[in-house]
Amino acid sequence: MITIDEDLCKGCNICTEFCPRKVYQKSDVLNKKGVHVPRPENEDKCTKCQLCVMMCPDQAIKVDEKVDEKDED
Repeated sequence: MITIDEDLCKGCNICTEFCPRKVYQKSDVLNKKGVHVPRPENEDKCTKCQLCVMMCPDQAIKVDEKVDEKDED
């Protein structure tokens, strides 16, 4: 599961540019600060590489590393 803290995100979209699997999409929706916070739209493509977490200058992204039960089969 990917979580973006909308209070920390400044909408720089580095995550949308650096994600090798193109998990993040630019958003048309504004948060309460008037920032377009990206959204994880293709979460099923996420490999949990953590590149987005490392690249985010605001430390606004969290990627849960838990393996889904369906993936364990």
